[in-house]
Amino acid sequence: MNKGTVKFFNDTKGFGFIMEADSNKEYFVHVSGLIDEIREDDEVTFDLQEGRKGLNAVNVSRV
Repeated sequence: MNKGTVKFFNDTKGFGFIMEADSNKEYFVHVSGLIDEIREDDEVTFDLQEGRKGLNAVNVSRV
């Protein structure tokens, strides 16, 4: 499980980005990969899964 912070999330469009705490890398997150509802600046845990354009955050839940 990775830890990070929600940098941006658009409820209307259903996607956003999470910044990983350890590496400061950003990962795309889609509403289909959420366990909990998220908002900007939420602390979250997540897994990574290969997507069409690189790694995506999946199984995202608030801490």
